[in-house]
Amino acid sequence: MPATPPASAAAAGGRGPCDLTLGLPDECLASVFALLGSDDRNSCSLACRRWHLVDAKSRQRLALLARSEASPSLPPLLRRFSSVSVLSLKCSRKLVSLGDDALARVAASLPSLKKLKLKGCVDVSDDGLRAFSLRRPPALEKVSLAACGFGARGIVSLLLNCPSLRDLTLKRLRKLDAQSTPLSIDAYYEGDDDDSAANDANAPKKKKKKQANFQLERLCIKDLHNARLFIPLLCSSKPLKSLVVCRSSGNWDRVLESLRLRGDGGATAIAEIQMQNVQMGDSGLTAIAGSCPDLDTLYLSRVTDCSDEGLSAIASSCKKLRKLHIDAWTRFGGRTIGEEGIAALAAKCSRLQELVLMGVPVRAPSLGLLASNCPCLERVALCNTDSVGDREMEAIAAKFGAVKKLCIKNCPITARGVEAVVAGCASLVKLKVKRCRGIGQESVSQLRARRGGLVISVDAGSLVFDGAEGRGAGSDNEGGGGDEEGRTRRRGGRRDDAGGNGGGGGGGPAAARTNATHVICSSRSALLLRSKFGSRNASRA
Repeated sequence: MPATPPASAAAAGGRGPCDLTLGLPDECLASVFALLGSDDRNSCSLACRRWHLVDAKSRQRLALLARSEASPSLPPLLRRFSSVSVLSLKCSRKLVSLGDDALARVAASLPSLKKLKLKGCVDVSDDGLRAFSLRRPPALEKVSLAACGFGARGIVSLLLNCPSLRDLTLKRLRKLDAQSTPLSIDAYYEGDDDDSAANDANAPKKKKKKQANFQLERLCIKDLHNARLFIPLLCSSKPLKSLVVCRSSGNWDRVLESLRLRGDGGATAIAEIQMQNVQMGDSGLTAIAGSCPDLDTLYLSRVTDCSDEGLSAIASSCKKLRKLHIDAWTRFGGRTIGEEGIAALAAKCSRLQELVLMGVPVRAPSLGLLASNCPCLERVALCNTDSVGDREMEAIAAKFGAVKKLCIKNCPITARGVEAVVAGCASLVKLKVKRCRGIGQESVSQLRARRGGLVISVDAGSLVFDGAEGRGAGSDNEGGGGDEEGRTRRRGGRRDDAGGNGGGGGGGPAAARTNATHVICSSRSALLLRSKFGSRNASRA
């Protein structure tokens, strides 16, 4: 590293402090700026001209309020931060946002743009998004559009004119729902024929249409309410690998069935599907099984009519499945997945590594099949079911030799079941127990003593707030000391754990750190309830 120039010292007559940053290369200074928060970095950019220039050249992320008042200052701002690769433009839907011209300037001013997020830009129309896409940003890979004012025409133009686009997120686009125009190649030329005919009487009535060959690899759809609009998009996106649909109404069975009607035989490259709060049944699962032979991850959360039949179809066709999350809760009272579907899954999906079952009535025989046929199963979560008790916990302890992380939530288990798991699962490194009323702090302390390297996370909200257990939920101290200790444990745990070294006898700082590492009580609501019940019991006494 070059020696620090004595410029500052000479300027101060040899008595002033020298500026040590003058000897730092610009690259090192940019690395320091990258570690700062947004406010601190903005302040540093105003310190001197050099810092101002280094910050402008090295800044990769930029988030701006996209109000209409910012339109005049947007071009010089983008010229200053010309190396930005991630740009976020956000505006309240109640205010006037940036218009079409401002968005078109973004692509011309930021040649390195990779990710673009537009939120609340209701004054950006299809023409503005099309003008942006015609600039053909060469590095643009990911676009997120939420609560904006354009429809199918602008979205399709973005897909056609941005060859490097791989990730698209669409959320709350009311114009797209209102227009009911499918996301097809025809939407791109909607209105072009009328414009050409009006400007030139000799112009042809129809332009030669491009061939739709979208290169999307991930499509995320949230809070949209016309499922059929996405059928052409899914059929035209052959490289698609991930599909996420959340809180979007419509018949998604028909959308998924359209994948099997494609001209390439129906087989797709989709490896991940997440369906959350949507209308989908066994027909949709059967369509997934027939069109996604390479399916790796499947999330089913609060879907309406999925049952054992659909899950059996998935198990029969998707032999590469590694992650399965099922939340069988439904407010519509429809059919749900049960033990028969889990047994079919265990018999045919031997590569399963992660399994999360919420509200699924699974019992010891099904768990035994999973343990016998899925030797790679490492992460298991069983939540919100009355069928998982101490017997099922003993089955897990006896047969799940490869499991490393286990989560039990809102199940009628006791300390006996937890003790069996701790003693039987040799590979277990983390055990999380939440909202299980049969687990107390005393049993947790005993388990910690047995397995020193095991992290046990217990939700304090499940403890009973009376007598010794009520004091064990927080601290041995009286008054507000328990609340402070609970907050300290959540920050990382520097004090003695409850039930460990309450009296300060033989532990010391090392024991305090060990206890805080192995036992984590994380529930703010539990601390609030404990303080209320404690004050009420004290007033009665």
